Amino acid sequence: MNIVYLIGLALAIFFTFFGIAVSMDGLVPTLDVTKLGNFFDVPSLLIVVGGTLAVMVACYPKLAKSFPAHVKIMLRAKAFDPSIYVEQLTELAQIARKNGLLALEEKANEQTDPFFKQAIMLIVDANDPDRVRSILENDIEQTSARHQEVVAMYERGSNAAPAFGMIGTLIGLINMLKALDGADMDSLGPNMSVALVTTFYGSLLAHVLFNPIAANLTARDEEEILCRQIIVEGIMAIQSGENPKFLRERLMTFMRQKMREGEFQSGGREKREKKSRKK
Repeated sequence: MNIVYLIGLALAIFFTFFGIAVSMDGLVPTLDVTKLGNFFDVPSLLIVVGGTLAVMVACYPKLAKSFPAHVKIMLRAKAFDPSIYVEQLTELAQIARKNGLLALEEKANEQTDPFFKQAIMLIVDANDPDRVRSILENDIEQTSARHQEVVAMYERGSNAAPAFGMIGTLIGLINMLKALDGADMDSLGPNMSVALVTTFYGSLLAHVLFNPIAANLTARDEEEILCRQIIVEGIMAIQSGENPKFLRERLMTFMRQKMREGEFQSGGREKREKKSRKK
């Protein structure tokens, strides 16, 4: 679970409503929950939320229905761990070096990652290396393009929300000015409320909801693409018969320095544990 995102979202909402409901009298905070009612306006919600969602659906009709799936992907932390793929590819290299490429078919059937399974089967079937790389790299490009389209939908929502906030502001101001002409002073407050609260809703929706979703989906895309690049390099090296030790060292270069250090430490611990068991 992506706890950091949930914590950030909760803090953003908390500090927003804290600023609304709490006033400071010197150093002593005073809570006035009734102020929250000033920031609830049904017409403003309909203008901003309804208008923004309508634009997203109009621009991306096929993707908008997958919102729950996108949230689920965003909330998954470490769904793609490079170190796991490095270890699996090293193991596959050892098996291939000892028993040949055909021995990898059983390991391919055990894979839950469709891309990884496809990559293994391509070399098991003795395809040309250039063809294998071309197929896998094209798969990566198409996957990334689909992911970027989803990210673009939420970026569109992030741009549309403040725009509808401004539309609501204009509606409120127009109604307020019309009321001034008729000297209907009772409608000035509600009209001005619509004018200002819609801007508030638009900014909140853009920067608290849609921008974080787009950023987190971009991060998930980068993690998946990195793991797929590791798979491609590892599979090509296995097909060429590269030494498993050198293969592992080469694949480690795709990872950040801290992750590499963690891998070396865990590898050292495993070796010490094996030695202690033999003793």
